[in-house]
Amino acid sequence: MTGVALCVWRVPPYRVPALLWRLTRARRAPGVTFGKLLGTGRDRRFGPSSVDPTRWATLTVGETPPGDEDLRLELRPIASRGRWSGVSPFEGSGEAAEGAVLALTRARLRPARALRFWRAIGAPAQALAHAPGLLAAFGVGEAPLGWPGTVSLWRSTADLVEFAYHQPAHRRVIGRTPTEGWYAEELFARFAVVRVSGDRDVIGWSS
Repeated sequence: MTGVALCVWRVPPYRVPALLWRLTRARRAPGVTFGKLLGTGRDRRFGPSSVDPTRWATLTVGETPPGDEDLRLELRPIASRGRWSGVSPFEGSGEAAEGAVLALTRARLRPARALRFWRAIGAPAQALAHAPGLLAAFGVGEAPLGWPGTVSLWRSTADLVEFAYHQPAHRRVIGRTPTEGWYAEELFARFAVVRVSGDRDVIGWSS
């Protein structure tokens, strides 16, 4: 299928090296125009201390045939701003989403600003874990400290917007971003959830 796919695997620790080798090859497969192998954090927790070495994900754009992943989310980009590894991988349609939506954030931190960033996100991360309409959330990253990101799934666009723009702790962090200069590169994207297949428990999906 041509589109965006987020695939998630749960594996025992002894299988991690073999999995990484296989997933690295998969994200460079013919037909994939953009692909990232991502480590994940424990459900609804964020930051270096939340890393979960038994759960991994791939995010791909292009022809991404189903594999043996535990969970697969097929996504349609709605809006995207910023860059990832120097490119803008998602072309937002601007169309409204009916039903569940997924928000993706990722950034490359400036080393001198990293500690201050991790301290600042504590309050909004705690608020996110209990936000109305949240179905699932977890941290992602290409590296444990410098390139953090988040994935959050919401019942509706209204629930996502309410948290993103009206939750006080989250708004304060957004307001500090221009003056703090945390990011050397950043991207924010929103997707409609087109199809979900597999075991939703692998990401702690709550109904």
